Amino acid sequence: MQLNEGASSEARAEARIEASTADATQKLWFDGQLIDHGSLQATLSTHAMHYGSGVFEGIRAYATRDGAAVFRLPEHLERMRKGCELLGMTFDIAQATDAVLATLRANNLGDAYIRPLAWYGDGGFGLDVTGRAHHLMVATSATNLHLNGGRTRVSVSKWRRNPVSSLPPLKLCGAYVNSILAKRETKARGFDEAMFVDEDNYVVECTGANLFFVRDGAITAVEHRDALPGITRDTLIRITGADSRPVSLEELLDADEVFACGTAAEVAPIAEIDGRAFDAESPLSREIAAVYASTVRGESSWSGRWLTKV
Repeated sequence: MQLNEGASSEARAEARIEASTADATQKLWFDGQLIDHGSLQATLSTHAMHYGSGVFEGIRAYATRDGAAVFRLPEHLERMRKGCELLGMTFDIAQATDAVLATLRANNLGDAYIRPLAWYGDGGFGLDVTGRAHHLMVATSATNLHLNGGRTRVSVSKWRRNPVSSLPPLKLCGAYVNSILAKRETKARGFDEAMFVDEDNYVVECTGANLFFVRDGAITAVEHRDALPGITRDTLIRITGADSRPVSLEELLDADEVFACGTAAEVAPIAEIDGRAFDAESPLSREIAAVYASTVRGESSWSGRWLTKV
């Protein structure tokens, strides 16, 4: 048994080394040029490192019959622009679009996860960002599904979601400490993922995914002002005609099926919420997942309007 465990540990270490080496050979886009992944270093006085003063997006590219294509790129970059505007950064959508496509081409990726990031760099400490230099980068990697693409065990977190009155639901770097705290707390109790509910016991979202449920064949998208207006969520509402409205925890727990969705999660059936098990087969959820998969890969009537060719 010890030998097997040792071999497994050694294999994992080798896999990490291989992944690190692969990352080092990748290109990323930084402030107007493609450079080697391993050649960039941030100084210890980088403002975003101390204060979370950055904005990011998570975007996916897919291999299609006509080559690689990015799913709903304009919508992702428009949301990123709103976050940059809020923090006082200039953000050129046309430049960011070119950067995403150039990085994918340089790394010869079909299926890929794309991470654009804008942030405030050097300039000393303090909360005033007026006049500080800011940067834009785009990195890509092989896809890794959030929630592992499987049936997920979820628990209601003791933490509340950032209220919109304090932090707008955009992909602001510092805001995600809220998700990290919730994730840590629920994983410590043996669950895979955390779900936020508000003070009135209405469902908000998971740490990085929106929620839907199915009851008697009807599909409902959970709506909450504090939740990120997810692009995958919007896609599924359009494809399925799902109703969108506020949903109490009590109503969610009475569902036949529950699934999470997001760019990284895609469509992920929920196995249970705090011991309440849902349909093990998740038949409608899996059907929706299949339709979504065909859409992002250019195989449905919806695809043409949402894919940007690489």
